[in-house]
Amino acid sequence: MSWEDHHRRSDIVHTVLERATLDPHDPDLFSGIPDLDRLFGGPSGLLLTLRHRWNNHLAAKLDQALAQGQSDAEAYLELRGEQPALHSLLDAQYGHRDSTAAAMAR
Repeated sequence: MSWEDHHRRSDIVHTVLERATLDPHDPDLFSGIPDLDRLFGGPSGLLLTLRHRWNNHLAAKLDQALAQGQSDAEAYLELRGEQPALHSLLDAQYGHRDSTAAAMAR
């Protein structure tokens, strides 16, 4: 991957997070973003990237919490407060998918 592609991927992540700040449930959250398919393989690839980002930050918060005598819940809530758009977007996207999967299982 070239530096140009790396920077373009970062731009796409920031664009989607900015949109999620306004409405994480917006059906057009991923619409009209050039290179989304080429660089992420579509919205699902971008969601995996964002999920990976959340998990990395959460792991760091949990390590920090352990060192500082905080609970896991405190670490989670702290990260949620620091990255509300990312949390809301993942909750909206995966929450929707989870409810769809549950409905299909019935």
